[in-house]
This record gives sequence, C-alpha cells and structure tokens, in this order.
Amino acid sequence: MNLVPLNCIFDVQYGNQLDLYKLDCANSEDGINFVSRSRHNLGVVAKVSKIDGVEPFPPGLITVTLGGTYLLSSFIQQQPFYTAQNIKVLTPKYEMSYNEKLFYCKAIEMNRFRYTSHGREANETLNILRVPKYVPSSFKNMSIDEILKVDDTPILKNKINLDESNFKRFDIVEIFEVKGTRSTPVSKLNKYGKGKYPYVTTQAINNGVSGFYDYYTEGGGVIIFDSAVSGYCSYQPLSFSASDHVEKLVPKFKMKKHIALFLVTILNQEQYRYSYGRKCSQTRMRKMKIKLPAKNGEPDFEFMEKYIKSLPYSNLI
Repeated sequence: MNLVPLNCIFDVQYGNQLDLYKLDCANSEDGINFVSRSRHNLGVVAKVSKIDGVEPFPPGLITVTLGGTYLLSSFIQQQPFYTAQNIKVLTPKYEMSYNEKLFYCKAIEMNRFRYTSHGREANETLNILRVPKYVPSSFKNMSIDEILKVDDTPILKNKINLDESNFKRFDIVEIFEVKGTRSTPVSKLNKYGKGKYPYVTTQAINNGVSGFYDYYTEGGGVIIFDSAVSGYCSYQPLSFSASDHVEKLVPKFKMKKHIALFLVTILNQEQYRYSYGRKCSQTRMRKMKIKLPAKNGEPDFEFMEKYIKSLPYSNLI
C-alpha cells in the first residue's frame, strides 16, 4: 500500500485552542459546537455562544485529538465548531466524499499504537503521520449503513445474570503463577523488522500493544499486567515480546479466551489500589485476592465463559 504523510492529503492546522470555562454556554439551537478531547459525540462536549471576531470552523472538516487517553480520536464534524486545546483540524486538499473522510479518520486512529502512555503526544508528528495515499474504491462505494453495520449477536442467546451471592474470594496464586517477562528494547526489535508478534508495554490502551514485530520471547495465552504504575491487565493470546515492567499471570487451569476476558475485567477493577508511589509489583500481585463466581468452593470457569458468550458482540471476540 502506498503511504504518504498526512499533510500531503490534508491542510493540517491547530484548532482555536480555547478553554471551555472561559466561554459562555448556549442552547442547542443557537450555540456553536465545542470540540474537546473526548471520544463521545464526535468529541463535542458543549454548545457555546459565538465569539466576536472568531469564526467557527465550517462543517465537514476532521478534528484529531493530539494527546490524553483518547489520543488520535478522529471525527468528521457535522456542524460549525470551535475547539479546545490539543486539537488539530484537517481540511482536505481536494474534494472528498464522506466515505473518504471516514476512511482517513480510521487510518489516523490505526496509528495510535505508535504512542505510549508515557506522555508522548501527536503535536509534532501528526502532520507527517503516514496514511494510505488512495482510498480503496470498494470503500468509496459502500453505504454508510454497510460501513457502520456491526453484528452484535451474542454467541449464546440466553441472557445470564451475575449473582454476586455466588462469588467467593480467591488468592491470585491459587489461580495463576505470577512471573516476570524478559525486557526487549525496541532497537533489538527493529533489527528483526515488522511481523505478527505483539510488543507489549505498560500503556493502558490497545491491549498494551505498541507494535508488531517478527520476534517474541514469551508464550501466549497469559494475562499481562503493568508493574510500573497501575496494574493494568490485558489478555495476550499470541506469543509476544515486552518492555520493562511487564509481568505475566500464567494460568494454572485451561484458560479459554472468554474466561480470560472475564478475569481481566475483574482484575482491572483493582487498579485503584496502585499509583506511582505504590506500584503493582509481583510481590503485591501475589498477595491479591479477587472475587469470582464459585461452584463447590472452586472458581466457576464454565460460568465465566458462558457469561461472556452471552454478551452482545461476543461473536466478534
């Protein structure tokens, strides 16, 4: 695929860089959309009064978040708008259909793995982010309904309710072995080149994955956790390599992917216990207890699997 810098296709500029608290709110009929660093409602967080001497951006342009949790969130704005700090606005250099703009929104967001949770933002690099030069003709001709259509049918049709009266506390070490991973620098991975194996870091987005390389040090089918700060957990089905402070939970049972996703959700509820001053170390993880569905005094893994399979979109897992 022919890739080019983003600024070959769009004029890229900073937005208004306004502070919402300094503006006057307005009603939905007369107000101007205010776009901030949110992934909801096209990034629009409020309606504000028009500012004397400051023309809103016209509808049809793309806004891109440059930092924060929702880095590179990209949206086609439907109405005139102002922007908050850390937002760039993309104006197509040539006439572009809605489908083409939507394609580039997704292409931009697919680059999120290049940024980590350690403070790197896209202020300097968005302009030269490499994206496809051409939009596939098949995508251009799809209807919006086809693009947005997602089959949310669950694998199991019967709804399953969680009854916490059947939950029991279990020591982590009853279920998993807590182990470290071998730290691999990116410079070494670059020597092997891009491939199919994830490179897992301590970032709390994209399942912790910041890239894919033709190299791995760890076997898959495990849960990894960040021991640098918050203890963020994710399921890694594939063999992978890892950065510093990535630890793993190796199951003492047959852990299918639906069971793993149930457990990851429970484990991530424990993040409030950790911070920069109290890291989620292997020692602390070994002392952790979590509440799980139980049957005959043991974790009810069958129930966990069925519960996840009963949820919408489970057919896409």
